[in-house]
Amino acid sequence: MVRAALSNETFSGGAFHRAIAILPGQGTVTALVEDDLHHMRVTLGHDGTFITAIEGEMIRAPWSTCPGAPAVLAATFTGARLAEAGTVGAKKQNCTHLFDIAVLAAAHALDAAPTRYDLCVEDPEDGVRHMTIARNGTHEMAWVERDRRFVEPPAIAGMGYKDMGAWIASLDPAREEMARLLRGSAVISHGRQIPMEKQSNAMRIPPNCHTFQPGQRERARRISGIHDFTEAMDRPLDGLG
Repeated sequence: MVRAALSNETFSGGAFHRAIAILPGQGTVTALVEDDLHHMRVTLGHDGTFITAIEGEMIRAPWSTCPGAPAVLAATFTGARLAEAGTVGAKKQNCTHLFDIAVLAAAHALDAAPTRYDLCVEDPEDGVRHMTIARNGTHEMAWVERDRRFVEPPAIAGMGYKDMGAWIASLDPAREEMARLLRGSAVISHGRQIPMEKQSNAMRIPPNCHTFQPGQRERARRISGIHDFTEAMDRPLDGLG
């Protein structure tokens, strides 16, 4: 559990778990993400400089309209420079989860070895949440949040999610990447505390991704709930399926 990584405390509650794996090869790289709500894959082809092809796959997605997002992904990234994939824009037109792992795939396309991230965000206890990110099995960051303001580590004490941009940008590239991923998981994980009936009407959700854009949101239907890994026998991306 997260708290065990921070101290000798124990924690018996639930938690949001997310795993990301990036698998580079010759002229190709695959990135996968799995968490409570999502299981997706991006396969990116490149010539060492440009993205020559990109394919997204929805293995498990929360909305009936999510399978339309891979076509938007291909239109967004095909032809872009690997080094500039994070600046192509149009994130809200895409599935944000496919978009994020496409950017990761591009950033790691020339790596010699795979990278895996494991993230965990505890459910709140008296308004307090503990969270960590591990890279290739080694814990790299541990944050504590109280009522959506961070209290640890001291570098981010008092900050909310929207206040962290300058601090994240000041980090070295590897830690900047991890901080962005951990902040993203902290935001997404709040969905565990929202009753499913209150997050199943796409018309009530801001247009922050492909499914919630006009033309999609009107016909979007919730097709999967929360797969809680807290007590499950499997872990996210077991077997990289």
